[in-house]
Amino acid sequence: MAQDDLQPLGSHRCLLGESPLWHPIEQALYAVDIPGRQVLRWRAGADTPEAWPQDAEPGCIAAREAGGLLVARRDGLWALDTSSGAQRLVSPPPYDPARLRFNDGKVDPAGRFWVGSISDAREPEAALYRFGDGGFTAEVPGLTTANGLAWSPDGRRMHWSDTKAHRIYVADFDAATGQLASPRVFAEFAPRTAGQAYGGRPDGAAMDAEGCYWVAMFEGGCLLRLSPSGEVLRRVELPAACPTMPAFGGADLRTLFITTARDKRPAEELERQPLAGAVLQLRVDVPGSPVTLTRA
Repeated sequence: MAQDDLQPLGSHRCLLGESPLWHPIEQALYAVDIPGRQVLRWRAGADTPEAWPQDAEPGCIAAREAGGLLVARRDGLWALDTSSGAQRLVSPPPYDPARLRFNDGKVDPAGRFWVGSISDAREPEAALYRFGDGGFTAEVPGLTTANGLAWSPDGRRMHWSDTKAHRIYVADFDAATGQLASPRVFAEFAPRTAGQAYGGRPDGAAMDAEGCYWVAMFEGGCLLRLSPSGEVLRRVELPAACPTMPAFGGADLRTLFITTARDKRPAEELERQPLAGAVLQLRVDVPGSPVTLTRA
């Protein structure tokens, strides 16, 4: 697969694919389908993924040191044994599940699991949480759609976004304590305006080895590569209007896997975009870093 040659990962289509994760030990790609209520795994050469049905919408996943996954669902944080299929509740949700659910999440350089939430009503009642000691701490409250988690290669800066606000933030990060300091705007995008082309809003993200932040622009049909100072260095047009998140994977960590959505999209759009809902693959020059396994 040549650079800029976008290909789908098999024939499977998600309703709303999210949280792609390249497992560093298994050398396999995981993701979730949120409204489809599934955790998915693609092994090398497979056309379709294995699936673990979920009783509530899974927002994101993390790979565990102890094996298997953590699955952040609307109804709490669950451990999934991918060998037996057994699931057990690790922690109830830190919010009212009638109003919110878990969304984007990632493991920090020290192995802590950070998970954001999303407001069903798209009100600023969501938060970015840090999981530890069996419970969640709201580190960044007042968000609408917590998204875009990524750390700089040196682990000293943490990024996240609020998708509805069209804004990405960055803060100084202390890996030893998990504390944030000096949060500030990293990048901002124009909201939808009548009569003007819409560039999309920042959804999930991934960090490459040069400290550049790759972000999926939902309804913008593209990936953006932003410099460490927030400038757009590259725009990659995609064959789906609603990319949701990129993740680095493959043996050399130079394949970007990009989840996309087709749920609730107009029929005319889906007819034009048969790859909507697919996991897309893109080869890039600069690799990412292996994901950190969580101790939780």
